[in-house]
Amino acid sequence: MSEEKENKTRVKAWRRLYAGKSLPEVFSTIKVPQNGGFWRKLLAFSGPGLMVAVGYMDPGNWATDIAGGSSFGYTLLSVIFISNLFAMLLQYLAVKLGVAAERDLAQACRDSYSPRVTFSLWILCEVAIAACDLAEVIGSAIALNLLFGLPLIWGVSVTAFDVLIILFFQYKGFRYIEALVAGLIFTILVAFGFEIIASHPQIFPMLSGLLPHPEIITNHSMLYIAIGILGATVMPHNLYLHSSIVQTRDYPRTEEGKKMAIKFAGIDSTVALMFAFFINAAILIMASASFHTSGHQDVAQIKDAYKWLTPVLGTTLASTLFAIALLASGQNSTLTGTLAGQIVMEGFLKIRLKPWLRRLITRLIAIIPAFIVVLLYGESGIDKLLILSQVILSMQLSFAVIPLILFTNSKQKMGLFANGPLLKYTAWIVAIIILVLNIYLLFDTLI
Repeated sequence: MSEEKENKTRVKAWRRLYAGKSLPEVFSTIKVPQNGGFWRKLLAFSGPGLMVAVGYMDPGNWATDIAGGSSFGYTLLSVIFISNLFAMLLQYLAVKLGVAAERDLAQACRDSYSPRVTFSLWILCEVAIAACDLAEVIGSAIALNLLFGLPLIWGVSVTAFDVLIILFFQYKGFRYIEALVAGLIFTILVAFGFEIIASHPQIFPMLSGLLPHPEIITNHSMLYIAIGILGATVMPHNLYLHSSIVQTRDYPRTEEGKKMAIKFAGIDSTVALMFAFFINAAILIMASASFHTSGHQDVAQIKDAYKWLTPVLGTTLASTLFAIALLASGQNSTLTGTLAGQIVMEGFLKIRLKPWLRRLITRLIAIIPAFIVVLLYGESGIDKLLILSQVILSMQLSFAVIPLILFTNSKQKMGLFANGPLLKYTAWIVAIIILVLNIYLLFDTLI
């Protein structure tokens, strides 16, 4: 009986210690060697970057990249490159906020804004998470259909049960989730490494595509896909996610400790996003080299890409690896979407739900529109819905980016870690570009 009382006392002490912490069940649970060398410390901080990078290679990216590559060749490669630079900067700011202020972005918003504004930001963030989850549902359903012939409507239903996978790995520990994510990313890398080699892209046109072209702005169809790529690349909920999971590391909460954490977490994030850039660029390059240059410019759907890869590249392995990578992409994004949903609900509203319940709610919100579109419009409608989900994500982006910049610029919140002049102005330029492009697209669409 005394042992039971001792356990209850220990639990109460733990709750007092971690009250108000982001993701308290995994807060500061991964040890960082204090006397270790550079590589040991970097290894300890490696993981959150990969989990964030997952959101930059989800099925929504596939739809926009395939449509962009097959329709416009290598032209939109510059959009992927610039979007990735934006992502590196914004994720670094999210790392700074989580480490220096010891608050995730949702908590920082709740601390600073009125309940009405906080609630509005939470709704917008939930819309972004639902749009992202919609892309994961559709992508996984298409992959199951391509690999096993499972009808799309059943594939959408099966995705409701991936919550069990997430619960299993959450129970095992945060490092297990990171390891699973890393394994799935490696699968996608191998698959698209093969696709690029098999498609024989043209080197000089590809390099030229890294430079921005004015027609991206003037051509409405190109601009629509470009902003879809931006929305698929710079994910709003990833900013909330990263500012939280960086706090899972057990580093000294001192000035020196925080400097170390920002340095190594920043390296982890940048390297991981370079992998994401390679995968996104590889999808667009594959679509351009395989379809655009061979007269198949109308290939704008994932299933069409799968169907044409074998005859165009001359090997059935190309189509099979494509579908396997798509399934890995959808399942990978599922893991981070669940965590992001938990973080924003706890951060904005102080509401804690059990992980399985939170996941079920998020997944049902995504499944309902997918069900309706499959029933009414079939396969063609589901691909259009996939691209639309990415444009919705892009529309929500400013509502996460602007508060993030304001907070990391603030000496009151960040102290010595507040952004310097160069970082401050660069961040605002990025925010303005994102905002102006979205307003332009909305105006152009309405007119």
